[in-house]
Amino acid sequence: MLKNVVAIDLFCGIGGLTYGLQQAGIKVLAGVDIDSSCKYAYEKNNNAIFINKSIKDIKSEEISSFFSKEDIKIFIGCAPCQPFSNYQTDKTMKIKHKDWNLLDEFLRLILQCNPDIISMENVPTLLKQDIFNKFVKTLEANNYFITYKIHDAQNYGVPQRRNRLVLLASKFGKIEFLDIKEKRKTVKEVIGTLPKIEAGEIYQKDLIHRSSKLNNLNLQRIIASIPGKTWETWPSNLLPECYKRKSGATYKSVYGRMKWDDVSPTLTTQFYNYGTGRYGHPEQNRAISLREGAILQSFPKNYIFIENENFKFTEIARHIGNAVPPKLAEYIGKTIINHLKEREIL
Repeated sequence: MLKNVVAIDLFCGIGGLTYGLQQAGIKVLAGVDIDSSCKYAYEKNNNAIFINKSIKDIKSEEISSFFSKEDIKIFIGCAPCQPFSNYQTDKTMKIKHKDWNLLDEFLRLILQCNPDIISMENVPTLLKQDIFNKFVKTLEANNYFITYKIHDAQNYGVPQRRNRLVLLASKFGKIEFLDIKEKRKTVKEVIGTLPKIEAGEIYQKDLIHRSSKLNNLNLQRIIASIPGKTWETWPSNLLPECYKRKSGATYKSVYGRMKWDDVSPTLTTQFYNYGTGRYGHPEQNRAISLREGAILQSFPKNYIFIENENFKFTEIARHIGNAVPPKLAEYIGKTIINHLKEREIL
């Protein structure tokens, strides 16, 4: 670890962003999240403290107490993406998601604590919102140099097609994103050797390697599914009624199998459900397992998610689907380190 380059992870979840930054050489001191169910995985895999609070309730003194005067202070955070998602945003903007203003709370802590560097990651649709423009202009008014860009995580070792907006701000000058791209990792490369399991089965040597059950109709559907294709290849008796109508013909991003020689589609918190996306295993007749989802998010195969066998399947799926992919976070961390070296701060 590089001494005196330290960070606090706001909205830390189970630690995808923390883990990646620490791999890049940035010491993360603590993570803040309102969801207490994230505490075990966060602390088990990262040498950092989990603070179970809403960012709305965190005082600047609590955050500042982690830093010394000599530290290069970094704030990192991915506010909940749901408010700005294409699937969640009310087109009239009359009804806003309950978490809409959490980005403002992130901004509040920045202004109160005055970190040297800021990293903010979110969905690309945030660019269209006034709250993002306010975030940028306020930082610029407080002497931060801003750069932001939409990145596809598959370019940085994440075996998944996942576009994310990454903003970096620095008191030391404009940060240039590193011009590096890793060799693309395919689905087969990362999960092709995992033990075979049936739908609903649990692999006893790794309790996270378990998949959801399939009813008989969905079992017949996945048997009829061809990797990379859509439900258009099914016999008509397997089609839901809505897909037989003209209005349903365009909904082709569900009930699909992944392809071995490609990256996975974007994972959501519902990636364990065969019917909610192209989340079918390339050759086994089931949706991908929790462990496979974690690996496709670029978590290491030994990342620990549970304390014992009594855990909520959908809760772990939510943790994994909401996480910042660690390999994308590592790229962000390397970009920050490179910036500090270029500015001769290190």
